[in-house]
Amino acid sequence: MAVTLYKPFEKLNFSKQFCFLSGEKLQSAEEEISVFPLWLMQEYELQDKPFKLLDESISTYSDMKLPCSGNIFEQYIEPLEEEIKAAFLSGYESVKQVPEIRLFQWISKMVYGILFNEIRTGIIQQKAKGEEFSFSQSLVHKFGNLHLMLQSLNKPLIFDGNMPWSIKVFKIEGTKDLFNYRDEINTLTFSLAMKDFGIVACLQDNGTNSIYHKEILDKIIGKALHPAQFEEICAKFFYSNYLFNRLPEYTVMPTEDAVYIEAMPLRGMSSKPLFDFWQNKTYAQVLENFWKPWGILMFEIIKDPESPMSWLLDKEQEFIPASSVELPS
Repeated sequence: MAVTLYKPFEKLNFSKQFCFLSGEKLQSAEEEISVFPLWLMQEYELQDKPFKLLDESISTYSDMKLPCSGNIFEQYIEPLEEEIKAAFLSGYESVKQVPEIRLFQWISKMVYGILFNEIRTGIIQQKAKGEEFSFSQSLVHKFGNLHLMLQSLNKPLIFDGNMPWSIKVFKIEGTKDLFNYRDEINTLTFSLAMKDFGIVACLQDNGTNSIYHKEILDKIIGKALHPAQFEEICAKFFYSNYLFNRLPEYTVMPTEDAVYIEAMPLRGMSSKPLFDFWQNKTYAQVLENFWKPWGILMFEIIKDPESPMSWLLDKEQEFIPASSVELPS
């Protein structure tokens, strides 16, 4: 009998009575886990800090939960968290040794957890108005694929060919322990800065954002970045993933031993470029948000409309060492 996968998006099943990963019926409401791992919340005292949802309502980090069976937690979630915790608390040298698939699973579990809570909130709100919850079919497709890939945690799921994601790990140079988390749910983009490292991920782009930024990545990978430099590369990835205009398709082939997933060619029948036109003014708005800690405003970033301010590369397009970066405190 072929390996089967759980597909909550087929019937929009986001009840807390079923395990988010396996779909099995839970025995009690106590069977749940935190979206944000306990060790991370304790390390940065996040439990009671506000977390804004898409509808502008405020939750807290500790209130974000996922229904999860005890078996799934013990066999799959807990070992993943222990592996990631050990690497992340150790720092960059350990993080860069973590296999990409494990980083993908850990990031996807959090992003899907946020998504699960967002959808539940939307369903409850629409029900209170006597309206049916509507969901864009393109988002159903994208989020359904994310959940499918997340099941590589508990199912024999094998990725054939190109990996469906771009994940980059950077070393960050600084005098204090960092913590900065961001996500953009609609585009499935994620970044995290902590200790002496930063991660930026596009969870469903088939690696295209890494190719798009190859020239700059070749100059900075392996170099220690100033925190503002890391935020700049994050801004580039968040903006380019917004410009990415394909909805990736995957061939899913279940067999008796495993489920094979392969990315279909992105160009398809369209001759249109994979990314919409890069507009420096829009990019500057994005970068301003990422550079908020240093108070750098959009009009400063875009002073030269053809060449936005950069702390990554100088006018000769050479890498600026982190020690040479001097920003407002």
